[in-house]
Amino acid sequence: MSLSPIRRRTALVLVALLPLFAISCPGSGSPWRSALYPASWQPGYADAQGRFLHDFSYAGYRNGEAAIPDAPPLPSFDVSAYGADPTGQTDSTGALQASINAAVDAGGGVVKVPQGIFRCDGRLLVQGSNVILRGAGRDSTRLYFTQSTSMANRSHLTFQGNVTRGADIPLAQDGQNGSNQVIVNDATSLSPGDEVAVGWTISEAFVAEHGMTGTWQAFNGQWRPFFRRTVVAVDSNVITLDVPLRYPARLRDGASLRKETGYLRECGLERLSLSNAVDWDAAWSMYRVHLLKMIDTEDSWIRDVGSFASPLPDADGYHLQNCGFGLVDCKRITVADCRLEKAQNRGTGGCGYLFEISRSNEVLLRDCAGIDGRHNFIQNWDFGTTGCVFLRCRSAGGRNLLGKNDPIGVPAYSEYHHSLAMACLVDSCILDDGWYGGNRQDESSGAGHSVTQSVYWNTSGKGIVKSWQYGWGCVIGTRGVTVAAGLSDIHALLGSAQGTAPEDWTEGIGSGQTLEPSSLYEDQLARRRVDLQPTFYR
Repeated sequence: MSLSPIRRRTALVLVALLPLFAISCPGSGSPWRSALYPASWQPGYADAQGRFLHDFSYAGYRNGEAAIPDAPPLPSFDVSAYGADPTGQTDSTGALQASINAAVDAGGGVVKVPQGIFRCDGRLLVQGSNVILRGAGRDSTRLYFTQSTSMANRSHLTFQGNVTRGADIPLAQDGQNGSNQVIVNDATSLSPGDEVAVGWTISEAFVAEHGMTGTWQAFNGQWRPFFRRTVVAVDSNVITLDVPLRYPARLRDGASLRKETGYLRECGLERLSLSNAVDWDAAWSMYRVHLLKMIDTEDSWIRDVGSFASPLPDADGYHLQNCGFGLVDCKRITVADCRLEKAQNRGTGGCGYLFEISRSNEVLLRDCAGIDGRHNFIQNWDFGTTGCVFLRCRSAGGRNLLGKNDPIGVPAYSEYHHSLAMACLVDSCILDDGWYGGNRQDESSGAGHSVTQSVYWNTSGKGIVKSWQYGWGCVIGTRGVTVAAGLSDIHALLGSAQGTAPEDWTEGIGSGQTLEPSSLYEDQLARRRVDLQPTFYR
């Protein structure tokens, strides 16, 4: 039986409310470890059935091996010297952009935005590395954006690199899942320090292998970059990469390396608050309007940034037009101690996404809160999101509004949204709404299987975890949350579980409070990294 997208979505909402899938229960007892993560764990460990946990410790700025710099050796550019108005009475776009441009022209700099509220009637663009926008504190420095026309698929503040890729360097053997080495036919053009993408074509065979024939269509026949890496060593034709592969890279699909250049690097946004809410009708007239985007950016950060109620008289206390932060084609980014909330447009068309990751690798979202969006934390659109970690994040108030006149909507969750996100980790998060990952079939232009080989670790809250991953997925240690992970007839009928066998591994349901370690990411990082020292290079 096949259901329409609307009927299937409605049925999923009803299922979420049924208590018969609540298999969590409060409990207490002795400390325990996952069977998949013994005290002697090392990368590559697997049980007799082949279940294993990826090494997630590479997520974040500089792969977690260095602290975000507090005092980088860069010149300062105070926006007050360029005429920015801290009262918000006049437009400060020109002054802010002039400060940014001066920092770019100097080869980098700290753009200081002092205490005050600054109005921006236009958009801000950062196109140079080593540029940091720094406020005086999240409660002291506030920027609000007013533009609501010609903003669809755009952002009010953008860090924009320009990545280009070189010619194919074909693999000579299949790349192995979990290995940090690949073998190529000809390595003469590669050197340590080169940035490369490892990818392959979305071939008919790849689509069929996943049971997605007729569903995955948007990228068929295209070479897609799955893993964004740095070359560590070249030994004959054996290439050692900084981060392991997260999935097999098959010759069958034309797997290859391509050199990359053009990333922005060492950029940051910190210690301030942002808003772009406008009047209600204007917010609903535009889709996918982001407060901030980082595009083609590496080794950068967003920290101690919040949203706030726009002072515009018709914004009615809302913070965002519809979307918050978007990370696109990025790697090694940390988003820390941030809070986004109160989106106006939480309807269809990609709206209401507060923390959004697309085609990005090794992103760390740490100690962040997404409140009153649609999908507060979301992986979205296209292949190539891998190795991302959500650590101690909180998601609450997720709702899908069915139109601008719908005051209530239906429940919505943080989720894996599109095209096989690989090896991601939800770690020690509080979910008061929920998190979803499964076979989304024809939703969102053929999203199909949205996630594989990912882990929910030590999850708590009042919400629900819905885990129907392609191949193996894991839910390990919970407190309070409901878990739906079985391949029951009703879920197979609704589509979320279709083609996702074997059933995801669940362990310690209701006993997360005694799970050791409490954070998988932090424990894996402690096992791998060297001394953590603040460093900065240009």
